[in-house]
Amino acid sequence: MKLRSIIAGATALAMLSAAPVFAEEFAGGAIMSSEVGGQTILTDANGMTLYTWDNDEAGVTNCYDQCATNWPPLIATDGAAAEGDFTLVERTDGTQMWAYQGEPLYLWVKDEAPGDTTGDGVGGTWHTAVME
Repeated sequence: MKLRSIIAGATALAMLSAAPVFAEEFAGGAIMSSEVGGQTILTDANGMTLYTWDNDEAGVTNCYDQCATNWPPLIATDGAAAEGDFTLVERTDGTQMWAYQGEPLYLWVKDEAPGDTTGDGVGGTWHTAVME
């Protein structure tokens, strides 16, 4: 009886901690789509969940200072080019960040592993970037 409980617990833990399954890559490999919790979400190249913020405007980021410390923008490399629904947004420091359908994309410092979505719903304004 105890062994069965241990095996069941280990199996459940393995299923919960399973890495996301990558479906496609975009923006020169900077952005990937992953199946997590039955949804196709956007991640960075390392599988970390990307988020959007209600306080941004289409093509404009409003996340700076402490906001950008907690929600690091997905910075584009020099020479990056827009591709379909993936565009670039200029930041006030002259760098560019990636956006999906005009919405700037961010990481969340409290996500620890690929597939984590702990930033979804923070403050009622942060949302997992879901691919449509």
